[in-house]
Amino acid sequence: MAKQHAALSDDHQAFLLRQKVFFTASGTADSRINLSPKGLDCLRVLDPLRICWMDVTGSGAETAAHMAADGRLTVMTCAFEGTPLILRLYGRGTCHRRDSERYQTLLAQAFDGTEITGARQIVELSIDLVQTSCGFGVPVLTFQEERQILPRWAEKQGPEGVAKFQGENNRVSIDGLPTGLVDA
Repeated sequence: MAKQHAALSDDHQAFLLRQKVFFTASGTADSRINLSPKGLDCLRVLDPLRICWMDVTGSGAETAAHMAADGRLTVMTCAFEGTPLILRLYGRGTCHRRDSERYQTLLAQAFDGTEITGARQIVELSIDLVQTSCGFGVPVLTFQEERQILPRWAEKQGPEGVAKFQGENNRVSIDGLPTGLVDA
């Protein structure tokens, strides 16, 4: 049975940080809903009502576009190993570009000043509802390793190549919404 909480408890925070994958969902009233898996140990808990993650360059930039247009954001993770649990975080998200002061602050405070190769922004979620549910229907899977394809690609491209890719592929969402990641 689902239970709702006003904030992340210590147990919720520990559970969240143990997971190897989490999912983000966003959209606007007139756009497609975007659902994205995330890994690469990029999630951080800032406090019981805020989390963030370092977002790396990808083929699209739906979350950035949806945050600029609407701001609604849901993060979900579930236990694939150990005791079953699903944890959902509902709230409002903000994207912080690499050239912003908030990005630099979060980079220093939450990531010890270390960027993931190919980072393009840090997404911050202000949580207004935490929900847990049983997760009894989630399969048991064993984690093997993080994929290194994306960091290797970004390393090979170098900063100029990544910026060029973002300019060509991350300017607007699939629905034509501006992402705010790339200057016009």
